[in-house]
Amino acid sequence: MDSPAELDEQEDNLAWIWTVPWSYCYPIKGVVTIEDLYHVPEDRGAELIDGKIEVLSYMEGLPGLVAGEIMFSLMQYAEPCGLGVVFGGKIGYVVGLPHRKSFSPRASLYNGPNTGMKFPSRAPMFAAEIRNSWEYGLEVDAHREQKRADYFAAGTLVVWDVDLLGADVVKVYRASDPTTPTVYRRGDTAEAEPAVPGCPFR
Repeated sequence: MDSPAELDEQEDNLAWIWTVPWSYCYPIKGVVTIEDLYHVPEDRGAELIDGKIEVLSYMEGLPGLVAGEIMFSLMQYAEPCGLGVVFGGKIGYVVGLPHRKSFSPRASLYNGPNTGMKFPSRAPMFAAEIRNSWEYGLEVDAHREQKRADYFAAGTLVVWDVDLLGADVVKVYRASDPTTPTVYRRGDTAEAEPAVPGCPFR
């Protein structure tokens, strides 16, 4: 990843600052809106939080592979069953929370209106957040807990926290019980009820 100084040289109109280990953000003069997300450089996923655009880090190899496998399972089951449309990373979901205006999960299922060449206009039914090797520790966990609360407040039914380095590989959080996950380990068949009913994830 380029340093903030290098990024500043590439985008003179943006003031780049590091914020958290898994992302960086930049302030824009004036009020930041969803329209500014259409101009995020480097073709990355980004989220509008607390008046700033937080640009997400790239995925490492294994997290990227797992994101693809989750999408493949959803495409095989959810789309043919008419449950929604499957999106990968870099998608931007527009929401109307007081402090958060968008989400960009690593893999997701959406059943809202077709917005064509604009961002989907509501939160996904199902979202998968997959950790890179540096996304661990108390700060990361607190950030993820807040993000899950935001997902549920925006209408998401199920959020996965995927940890490829730990024993508890998939933690399934549900809006109906947001603080008590169902845990799946290697060799288990995970699920995303009630967002994706009857769909097994192996």
